[in-house]
This record gives sequence, structure tokens and C-alpha cells, in this order.
Amino acid sequence: MTLFDGITARLVETDRLGVNVLERVGDDPSTSPEHTVVFVHGNVASSLFWQEIMQDLPSELRVIAVDLRGFGRTEHSPIDATRGVRDFSDDLHATLEALGISTAHLVGWSMGGAVVLQYALDHPVLSLTLQSPISPYGFGGTRRDGSRLSDEDAGAGAGAANPDFIQRLIDHDTTDGAPTSPRSVFRSSYVADGYRSEHEDVWVEAMLSTSTATGNYPGDSVTTSTWPGFAPGTTGVLNALAPKYFDVSGIVDLAAKPPILWIYGTADAIVSDTSFSDVNHLGALGVVPDWPGVDVAPAQPMVSQTRDVLSTYAEKGGEVAEVPVEGAGHSVHLERPAVFRQALLTHIGYVGRPADPAPPTEAIILRSAD
Repeated sequence: MTLFDGITARLVETDRLGVNVLERVGDDPSTSPEHTVVFVHGNVASSLFWQEIMQDLPSELRVIAVDLRGFGRTEHSPIDATRGVRDFSDDLHATLEALGISTAHLVGWSMGGAVVLQYALDHPVLSLTLQSPISPYGFGGTRRDGSRLSDEDAGAGAGAANPDFIQRLIDHDTTDGAPTSPRSVFRSSYVADGYRSEHEDVWVEAMLSTSTATGNYPGDSVTTSTWPGFAPGTTGVLNALAPKYFDVSGIVDLAAKPPILWIYGTADAIVSDTSFSDVNHLGALGVVPDWPGVDVAPAQPMVSQTRDVLSTYAEKGGEVAEVPVEGAGHSVHLERPAVFRQALLTHIGYVGRPADPAPPTEAIILRSAD
């Protein structure tokens, strides 16, 4: 496990499972919740992805990054997909309880955005930061209003995973010779063209920490007569995001609404209204054969769905800031760290010291009841 300077790892024993967390050397465990930030990674990733931003945040903050079950060094316990992402969010709550953290600012990336939204439905939080989150209606198989395209969620879930990519995870393939290698997938999907980092080996290491054991990634799949011929099973990561099991659009009805920052790259290939991870969009492009047409299998408008739900959240009294980062991909915190840092610090109300560098100029679009 490659740790950057000033970052430490430890296993936190909870009443659910052992959870690996990253912390910074010198952070005070007695720091108030108002100055505590918890980072939650996305799918096929781990807490290692957060290390640069953890190093860069002000020392007055306490910052923690958590490995979800089946990723990093957290126990690879099976995931009950019929609970949506509640296995993940319940693990997170147990971890924060074990650390003595009653509430905090939660930051979720991609699937981690789904986890922190579910967490906020079940527990009080100070704020939410959603970086390139999956739609509140899950991944795949829904219309813009969240209604499901089929009763079985055909085309969503574990069956959408590329078998060669799974095998390369199992083989711990670190090469870039095939488009399905984790390194190639990182370059083509996790970031936009032009991103370079001396830490790419660490990002690939984080991807390769994904458990492919039964009940983890990607999960089981069932056959169906509806195109494209598969539907979600009941276990595993990708099935936990299927719309039949996952829907956090109820966030709009929370009585106490934490402020939300939504930050994303405009060149995101994974979470998009035309996602290259959406089987229906691939069908429209001819990549998946025999696509039945837009009336039966339209691409999921993921970003539009998120905007609709967050706009309703604002109309009902919540505070929402939307920050589109032009030209960035799925990983704004890696690709535009200064923009991400300033947006986060502004969102959580941190007042920098005079010695702090001047913030970058980035437009923030506010949507609120006011």
C-alpha cells in the first residue's frame, strides 16, 4: 500500500467489519465536527486516490479517507445488493462511530456520492460534496424522471462489466497494452485526455485493490429475454447501483437539508448523459448489437437527472452549489486539484489564513430557494 508523505493507514475494528482508513500525521482526533472532512472513494478505486488532496488541505482540518468493503484494505465482505448501497453507508457509519465522529462533512466521488447521499438519508451530516456522482436513480436503465425502463432492469448491473477487464483485475495487470487493462481504463475513463501524474502507478494500485471475490465486484447476473439479455442479480457492487435496488432521490424531502456541493468535469466519460459505461448508449453507437431503439432503450441522462433532483432539493429549501469544471474528466480532484480544493473549502465554510494562496477564479452556479 503506497502511502504519501504525512499519510498513515490503520484498521478500525467496528461491529460490522474491519475498515481501513487513511489519516494525516498530526491531525487532532478531538477536532470538532465542523472541521472534520471524510472522503469516500468510487467504484474500482480506494482511499489511495484521496492522498494528494488530503496532503493539501489546511492543517486545522481533520481529514480521513475510508476504504469501502471489498476495496483497499477493508475486509472483502459480500455486498447485499438488494439493500442498494446501504451495506457501504452502514459500514461508514459504524466506522465514524468507532472513531468518535458524530457528524462531519462528507465527500463522495462517483459511487461514493451514492454512499454519502444514502448516509445523509439515514444520519445527520454537516454538508455533502458530490464529485461526479452517479445519478440519484442508480446506474443504467432509467428515463430522465427516474422511471425504470423495464421491471427487471435489463442492461443494468453486473452483466455490464467487461469480462476481460475483470480478468485483468484478477491478474493484477499493470500494463497499458490492452484497452481493457486497468491502466488503460484509468487513462481513457477516469481522467480526460492530457492528464499526467507521477502517481499513476498508485492510482492503478488502488484500482487493483478491488476484490473480485463472490459478492464483491462486479456481482452476479441473470439472463432475461429483454435486450441486451442480462439483468442484475442480488449481490455485488454493480447490482447495488441498479435502479431496482438503489434510489436516493428522496433526499429532496429531508427535513434538515445539509448544503450540497456538486462538482464534476464536463468531459466525464463515465457519468454523463451519453456515458460510455451505459449499455444503452453503447447500443445506440452500434457497439452492442441489436439495440432496440431509443423508445425502448434510451441512454440514461445521468447528469440531467442529478441536476433535476438537486434543483428540487433547492426548491424545497436546500442549498446547492453546482461547479462544472470545463474539460476535466471523472476525477476533478486529480485533474484540477486547486479548483477542487477551493470549492470544497468554500463549501464547508473554512476561512483561510492570510498566508493561504489566492483561490482560482471559477464560476459557481448557485441553486437555492432564495
